[in-house]
Amino acid sequence: MDTMTLWHLTGWQFAALACAALLVGFSKTAVSGANTVSLAVFAAVLPARASTGVLLPVLIAGDVLAVLVYRRHAHWPTLWRLFPAVGAGVVAGTAFLMWADDTIVRMSIGAILLLMAGVTVWRRRQAGAPGQPDEVASRAGRVKARSYGVLGGFTTMVANAGGPVMSMYLLSAGFRKLGFLGTSAFFFLIVNVSKLPFSAGLGLIDGHSLLLDAALVVFVVPGALLGKWAVDRINQLLFERLVIAATVLGGLQLLLR
Repeated sequence: MDTMTLWHLTGWQFAALACAALLVGFSKTAVSGANTVSLAVFAAVLPARASTGVLLPVLIAGDVLAVLVYRRHAHWPTLWRLFPAVGAGVVAGTAFLMWADDTIVRMSIGAILLLMAGVTVWRRRQAGAPGQPDEVASRAGRVKARSYGVLGGFTTMVANAGGPVMSMYLLSAGFRKLGFLGTSAFFFLIVNVSKLPFSAGLGLIDGHSLLLDAALVVFVVPGALLGKWAVDRINQLLFERLVIAATVLGGLQLLLR
């Protein structure tokens, strides 16, 4: 049995997961990619393989709330361009999880977190560079979409860590805040729902894990409401620096655990 039950947790462990679930809601409606911190918390509290299955329904709950808030701002041509490559990445990630044991998955999640921290720093520099072209409709943009789609599909299947990859792609393609949030909301809702049968087939989701999810989803809602309130008020630069620092620490903790 790879899943984790609610009854295995201490009070402090559940509190940590609840805070991580609240951050999931916040990240879905304010700062996409911030839930890499939630990923580190889930993987630290739960067995690494089990953490991916428990976190997935929590992410889906956040995705639903984000779609309800930003549904009018999605750019569907970009989504259709990404989905085939993402599907290939999800299949590759599923194959990886079929043979990887808990230690390999834990170390892979740690390495992915460190990679995503580096990606986020590079993304911020690219987004701040003057004269960035909108590559969505160009041939180079299609190649870029496929490359990021495969990487995003693999990282989201193995570690639910596709957020920074997609954030970098959407920002470098010229999306402004509302278009970015609306497009990423639909993207992750569709991708995460499509991952459910793969995760269930791998034994990462069952009735026990869903009971734990039911207790954690309650905390996603206030996080999403807080994100909706804060999206126009938050100091983005400071928050991203905090997220990067927490992500690096989480990745190192998993690698050195």
